[in-house]
Amino acid sequence: MSLTILTDSDVRTLLHSLNRDDILALQHNLAEALHDYSTGTQETSGCCSANQPQRISIPSGNGQTTLFMPARTGTTTGVKIVTLASGPTPKPSTTSETSSVNSLTPSSPAPSAKPSVTSSQSTTPRGSLTILDSAGTPLGFINAEELTAFRTALASTLIFSKRQRVHSITVFGAGKQAYWHIRLALILRGAEIHHINIINRSFTTTEPLMSEIYTSKDWTNLRNANDKLRFSVVSGEYRDYARLLKEHVRSADVIFMCTPATSPLFPAEHLTSSEGRKKGRYVSLIGSYKPHMIECHPDILKQAVEPDHQHHHHKHADKGGVVVVDSLEACLKEAGEIIQAGIGSEQLVEVGELVMVRKAAMKEIEMGGKGEQGLRRWLESGNVIYKSVGLGIMDLCVGEDIIMLARDRGMGTTIDEF
Repeated sequence: MSLTILTDSDVRTLLHSLNRDDILALQHNLAEALHDYSTGTQETSGCCSANQPQRISIPSGNGQTTLFMPARTGTTTGVKIVTLASGPTPKPSTTSETSSVNSLTPSSPAPSAKPSVTSSQSTTPRGSLTILDSAGTPLGFINAEELTAFRTALASTLIFSKRQRVHSITVFGAGKQAYWHIRLALILRGAEIHHINIINRSFTTTEPLMSEIYTSKDWTNLRNANDKLRFSVVSGEYRDYARLLKEHVRSADVIFMCTPATSPLFPAEHLTSSEGRKKGRYVSLIGSYKPHMIECHPDILKQAVEPDHQHHHHKHADKGGVVVVDSLEACLKEAGEIIQAGIGSEQLVEVGELVMVRKAAMKEIEMGGKGEQGLRRWLESGNVIYKSVGLGIMDLCVGEDIIMLARDRGMGTTIDEF
């Protein structure tokens, strides 16, 4: 059996070579794995949750955490080991700057700020994924830095792909997670997107992302996806931050939250007020992964799971009465937003279960029946919140596909008879 080794550069080159059909194929395989994770048994599926041990977290004294994430599919077994920084995110000041697509440098100097853990250290997970075949023979060894961000965005865009309206997207953060959420959104729905608003703690830390988007050949087709597409950057360093923050949150059809924050990134009333609830949004929370870490105010999640008695005096977007999660067990244990909102298991639904329900609903409609029209309407145009803390099965499923693609395309280093 051959062992394929992919460096970070190999993975990045391969992922940037993927077209829309490639992304959809990877997304389909991931959806099937998550479906089996949620609904399978040890007798019927290697991907079932019973075969996925909870990850182990080991904190260190320098503000970093190492995660061990074992997993198994029907054909492979593996483990991802990554180390990442974690710490408090500084609150923005009351001033702000917004940058248009043609301007990447501030017009006035920013006030100095003491670096936090998250600003002085990279929050990008660094480590590796080891993949073994069903007999235990080493199959692949992959640098996990780019892969982790990619697979997270791939899962996050499962519901995004089905939304009716994606004209305006607001992204919190400017690291690799934000990068891949923006890139996959444009690959999947680029012709429909008019505004991508990036909100970050400082303009300086956003410059690498914006430079890549505006100058890299890898982004040429995406940044020119349609003549209405515009990017803007809002930082917490200049005037009118509060006004611009509220404006971009309220106007968003989709909100991707991609930061390791320990306090809410915007006030709850931006979305919980009658004005905030008029519009349906897809909100994806993928940055926080510990009980004390939250990006989204718990009141927003509380409202999402409240019974809808239909007595309000304003037109509100549909809500499903649940929060969508990657893993019920993991999110109840690790997701700060879920824990701090006091949400129980009966108010959560795994995205893998949702894939199954949606399949059933679509099949019913295809056969001429009414199907689960309420479910369909909620998923496509209602207020949907997705919370993910990450699963080893995601890494293993996507990693296995990446190894096969690399071999087909002659990429990486392959050691025969390892």
